[in-house]
Amino acid sequence: MMQAEDARYLKRKVKGGSIDVHPTEKALVVNYELEATILGEMGDPMLGERKECQKIIRVKGLHENSDLSTLAKEIIEKCKLIHPSKLPEVEQLLYYLQNRKETAPPKASGKTKLSDKPGDPAFSDGSEINEVANINDVDDYLEMLYEELPEKVKGCALILQLARNPDNLEELFQNETVVSALVRLLREEWKRSTDLATNIIYIFFCFSSFSSFHAVILHFKMGTLCMTIIQHELKKHELWQDELNKKKKAADTDKNNTKLRDDYEKSLKKYEGLVRKQEQLLRVSYYLLLNLAEDLSVELKMRNKGVVKMLVNTLDRNNFELLILVVSFLKKLSIFIENKKEMVDLNIVEKLTKLIPCDHEDLLNITIRLLLNLSFDPDIRSKIIKYGLLPKLVNLLTNENHRLMVLCILYHISMDDKAKSMFTFTDCFPIVMKLLLESPETPDIELLALCINLASNKRAAQIICEGQGLKLLMKRAFKFKDPLLIKMIRNLSQHSGPTKNLFIDYIPDLCSHVLDWDNEEFSLECLGILGNLTIPELDYELILKEYNLIPWIKGKLQSGSAEDDVVLDVVILVGTVCSDDACAKLLADSNIIHLLIELLNAKQEDDEVVCQIVYVFYQMIFHEATREIIIKETQAPAYLIDLMHDKNAEIRSVCDNTLDMIGEFDEEWATKIQLEKFRWHNSQWLEMVESRQVDEFADPSYMYPDEPGFDPYLQDADILDRPDLFYEGYDNTGHLTPEYIDDAGMYSDFYSQQPYGYEPDDPYVRPEAHLGFIRDAHQGDLYGRGMDPYEQDYGQYVNGDQEKSPMYRDYGYR
Repeated sequence: MMQAEDARYLKRKVKGGSIDVHPTEKALVVNYELEATILGEMGDPMLGERKECQKIIRVKGLHENSDLSTLAKEIIEKCKLIHPSKLPEVEQLLYYLQNRKETAPPKASGKTKLSDKPGDPAFSDGSEINEVANINDVDDYLEMLYEELPEKVKGCALILQLARNPDNLEELFQNETVVSALVRLLREEWKRSTDLATNIIYIFFCFSSFSSFHAVILHFKMGTLCMTIIQHELKKHELWQDELNKKKKAADTDKNNTKLRDDYEKSLKKYEGLVRKQEQLLRVSYYLLLNLAEDLSVELKMRNKGVVKMLVNTLDRNNFELLILVVSFLKKLSIFIENKKEMVDLNIVEKLTKLIPCDHEDLLNITIRLLLNLSFDPDIRSKIIKYGLLPKLVNLLTNENHRLMVLCILYHISMDDKAKSMFTFTDCFPIVMKLLLESPETPDIELLALCINLASNKRAAQIICEGQGLKLLMKRAFKFKDPLLIKMIRNLSQHSGPTKNLFIDYIPDLCSHVLDWDNEEFSLECLGILGNLTIPELDYELILKEYNLIPWIKGKLQSGSAEDDVVLDVVILVGTVCSDDACAKLLADSNIIHLLIELLNAKQEDDEVVCQIVYVFYQMIFHEATREIIIKETQAPAYLIDLMHDKNAEIRSVCDNTLDMIGEFDEEWATKIQLEKFRWHNSQWLEMVESRQVDEFADPSYMYPDEPGFDPYLQDADILDRPDLFYEGYDNTGHLTPEYIDDAGMYSDFYSQQPYGYEPDDPYVRPEAHLGFIRDAHQGDLYGRGMDPYEQDYGQYVNGDQEKSPMYRDYGYR
């Protein structure tokens, strides 16, 4: 084995190789071979190593009017790796670079693999040196850190070369002297040299790529120092911009002054060079912070020191690689509501508009993912529309790389009723319909979820159904028995106008699927479509008889024979067909009313079912053939009186209108209804009076002497027999004078007060029903019924706490 004392000196030999052009940049790539040989005491070689190397020579100043011959000679003079004999070859390569068109970042034409992680930072200008670093010479590099600034930069660059090789990291980190010297040098000298700061932070970035080194990096407070540097650089950039803008303004004001114009152009070139170096520093600093933010406690400290504001301010840059890193960092931070609120305050949506769309596929993809995380907030969704992002997002549906994420964002936007109409001003509907109709048997659930939401808007439904739209949707739905697609069609059927009439042609198919009930979810939606077809010209009686639906309806209304959502849709269907006189009579003769009353008793906790049953009674009251059955042969009016003060406003409204109709045709029930309304309106006063006891005083004669004509206690008589308590127009005997008020006046005064929420002039419309929803949890009201329905979501990602939804983990939303 060779001993250290055996080695006398090291012989290095550089052999030039081929020259080529850089694939993307305006630069030449010089290939060369470096051979290092250790010679022994007698000058004979003892150990040798050969390595292939490259040097990149950037010629960014190259333009169409450049003197290629002079430029080639200058390159050969400065770069000793190129032999002078290769001058013609260098000129030819420069000519190729001069005429090569600038290539934008790659734009994917089909579906390509997009990077989920930003690429490693590139070497800075201060890191590009000809010397190749050796791990055995670390002590020499350490000594360079104590020399003048150029030597310090070179020493850091050599150590950085070693750090970029993961095999050297452990050995470097064990050398505490080197690590401490780098930290000290960064703290003391970072303002003097951007290259120096970039190289040192890059070294620690290489360490931060492995979690095992994080503790020591945090011990030296590198994160805090990086944030200080970033903040300083951002302020410096603002000063540069202000100074440049002043010179530009001066040059524009006096266009004939060539000195001002030359000064501005000179300052612009200097500014571009400074910005390029600064963005290298910012990128490596942000990347170091992003790696350290793996620990949430460290991320919280960064947030408290203002990292969100720094990142949002950096979005104004034009460097794609820097922007990818910044947006990735923001996406990571955006999963916490505090960070999201700060981003909103900094108007991040407006800053993202310039990135959607962009030519860089990776940057566009990560920006869309950030926007998706932010779109859980309704305020941000409104800003997406405000700043014109909706049509841009819709156009991205044609790009397969981003389609899934864009569909998720559009779905979130479509959750807001006001936003649904905004889709009609975009190309969304033809694109979505094309995707839906050309998709395989099972389309993306995100696509179906968006379609279901959009179909609930009347104008959107009209656009979807135009031409052959509804026909194609129906054909696909019946072919694949897709419950979500038929759910979308059900939403289309709920809108009044010409759209609803288009469904008449499909009634036979709908009825057959309802009766078959082979696919419960699909058949339930078909039943809902039939219940939505409130078309005056439709012959409901013929439909009931043709498909023998009455026995099927009676079977589903039997208590316990069907699920709650099925029962609800059956009751809605009954309410729809009862608008026809003949159908109402047919159903009444089939004992449907008694089944509904039994169902009302059984489903008192279900507000939706109760509301729709009361609506059926309201519909039947209009028909003379069924009115007598409701009033005389059933206890429906009594149930309605019990429900007239329900906590659910919709139920109260239906009951009031139905009871008013009953009161018009039956005096006995009119009196009972009036009494109940009076008792409810004056319940507190009546409760106080009726609760007084005889033994309130020791001597009853003290308050009530035994005198002729003194009436007994109020609780011993009907309150309506004592009009003197609430009317002033009575005679000496205590009876109401007939001249005081007539029937019309009494009712007019009674209703004018509107103590019961009664509005006689409002035409009654069908109660709104949350079709397809199932109740899951109840909060008891006066009658023990629940108030909050549980919505059955189709394609919806999040219910409840959207910020912590685990379902986004499938898509990498973290």
